[in-house]
Amino acid sequence: MIVDDHEVVRRGIAEVIDRADGMGVVAEAGSVAEGVRRAELVNPQVMLVDLQLPDGTGIDMIRAVRANRPDIRAIVLTSFDDDTALAAALEVGAAAYVLKSVRGAEIAEVVRAVAAGRVLLDERTVTRRRKENDDPTEDLTPSELRVVELIGEGLSNREIAERLSIAEKTVKNHITSLLAKMGLQRRTQVAAWVASRKHHAWSSEPGN
Repeated sequence: MIVDDHEVVRRGIAEVIDRADGMGVVAEAGSVAEGVRRAELVNPQVMLVDLQLPDGTGIDMIRAVRANRPDIRAIVLTSFDDDTALAAALEVGAAAYVLKSVRGAEIAEVVRAVAAGRVLLDERTVTRRRKENDDPTEDLTPSELRVVELIGEGLSNREIAERLSIAEKTVKNHITSLLAKMGLQRRTQVAAWVASRKHHAWSSEPGN
């Protein structure tokens, strides 16, 4: 069963699954409520669930379905490469976590593996990901963190100094220090890092 609020995405995935040997799509849904209802009706072997849905998250749906039918296996399909979402998927018993950027053939392979009983998402995956993505700002002082935020807003050193009511030389000292702690060389890299952190709103923004 495919659960995604974008019909074009559902149709594309359904086409890939239906073409694969020994597999077929038994139902489609576009929301958490509809997905829970249809899962009860058709009893799918595998659910392929989008992380963001109009009335909640794919995590909500997987939790609701598996509370009554733990034998139904779940795959999270999303555009969010996010450690928090990955951990949430693991917590509700998802067997795999797949990005929408993958090729169609890869989706079919994951569905086949999960249907056969394999688990492609485990605690080691989450732990490894977190280790690889340690927060480079964890050693920054509160003042340095504020400077990072303001760099991300596009403010110049002079504007940051005015905003924080400190000397421009102090701002420069903060930047020198935070660059060293973050392992970066230029101010622009800080701005890029801030921008990269702003897309992790999968649990509060419907429809991706």
